[in-house]
Amino acid sequence: MDLRSRRVDTVRAFGTVSLVAGFMTSLLTMSSGYTGLKPHILAAILILTGIGLRIEAAITDRTS
Repeated sequence: MDLRSRRVDTVRAFGTVSLVAGFMTSLLTMSSGYTGLKPHILAAILILTGIGLRIEAAITDRTS
């Protein structure tokens, strides 16, 4: 396994973890009845970061 494919796998894994953390934050906040906005902003940032990392991994994997 070369360095580029290891990097792609790592970025893809971090993207997945970020997506799962964002969705879990959102679900837990909605189910708890908390009316504040800060957890939803955190969830949105985590989800967008996860999507960006997954897209980066896909583009890098395609070009290799």
